[in-house]
Amino acid sequence: MSRRFAPVAVLVPLVALSLASLASLGATIPPITTPPPPPLTVHEWGTFTSIAGSDGRALSWTPLDSPEDLPCFVERYDARYKGGQSGTVRMETPVLYFYAPDETSVDVTVKFHDGTITEWYPRAKVTPRIVTYGMEKPGLTSSATWSGVRVTPEAAAGAFPVEQAASHYYHARDTDAAPIQVGAQQEKFLFYRGIGAFQPPISATIGDDGSIAVKNPSGAPLGDVILFENRGGKMAYAVQQTEQSDATFMPLLIANDSTPPTSELEQILIARDLFPREAKAMVDTWRDSWFEEGARLFYIAPRPAIDTILPLDITPKPTEIARAFVGRLELITPRTEQDVSAAIDANNGIALARYGRFLRPIVSQLVAKNDRENPGLRSQMINGETPLERKAYAAIAPVTRAQLAARPPCPARPVLEDRTTQRR
Repeated sequence: MSRRFAPVAVLVPLVALSLASLASLGATIPPITTPPPPPLTVHEWGTFTSIAGSDGRALSWTPLDSPEDLPCFVERYDARYKGGQSGTVRMETPVLYFYAPDETSVDVTVKFHDGTITEWYPRAKVTPRIVTYGMEKPGLTSSATWSGVRVTPEAAAGAFPVEQAASHYYHARDTDAAPIQVGAQQEKFLFYRGIGAFQPPISATIGDDGSIAVKNPSGAPLGDVILFENRGGKMAYAVQQTEQSDATFMPLLIANDSTPPTSELEQILIARDLFPREAKAMVDTWRDSWFEEGARLFYIAPRPAIDTILPLDITPKPTEIARAFVGRLELITPRTEQDVSAAIDANNGIALARYGRFLRPIVSQLVAKNDRENPGLRSQMINGETPLERKAYAAIAPVTRAQLAARPPCPARPVLEDRTTQRR
């Protein structure tokens, strides 16, 4: 028995002697190192949509009170609270693109100060999942976290989910970004949306002569600002680039053969470090909405404002992050008021429907103006609505029903747990 174990007994002192010899010669055992992650570039674009009130400050409105415009595979919070959720800013379609030479994995968290995240894809940990009673109380912060996001530059793009109904969501895939995967879900980007209760970076007031005074209340430069107007398919726009904190636009002359400022917007976005295909994908995504009926301002939200409103944390840290958000500030001009008033008088629901989700704020401003001019109208309210409101919403009701029939709502998801609800 002793012979079987003799070689082991000899081996141990030999190993100890070898290590001692290495130490005496000053040799060291190299540490085990983990190779660094590959270089990673992250680009993001999104929009802030708001409506300027008569004093220039953003109005509170219900941006989700409109037909669904996202594929049903996109996750969202409980639909019971959708239509009644109010805010001053609709944060629309931020998408995060990833570029890396080799496959890598990252963890991503975005926080939304004074706002709540309402839609997202792929699956993320979102808190809180429901916010009830509005967001007027300051201090609300929500977040979305994607853990273990696999950036797969060599993966094929054919596995992305697609539904039969058309959606501008798919335009955002038309870039050179690497596909990503979270769990079993694959996409070309990380997507999220939300509603905020803060004032946007710029304000706008409309003068008696129709001029529009634009201002950055913080005193920072306005940068690039575009005034756009569409009346029955006839368009006009004007572009200003200024290092001042304020600017004035005179009323536009509507032309028959004008086109929307798509090229100008793409060049502005490229100047904010987006890749050309990203800039085009963003403009293509919002082409139908940005240039619809009405008047509005487009501006680029300052990067410090973006980082304050939407702090972004990515681990490992990318070598480059670009963030470009287009602000859309809807203007209720005298021309808009005249057109909506005429459509209400004519019971023209089709003309009213062109204003979409902005119709209620426009009608509310008309009601406020009527109240100032005719205080007695409030005595004619029924169920909280004035005669003007009743007539406007009765005219548009058949059009709204037709829109809903053309694109029915997504199937209801299970009711989320109470612990995910934040009451304000």
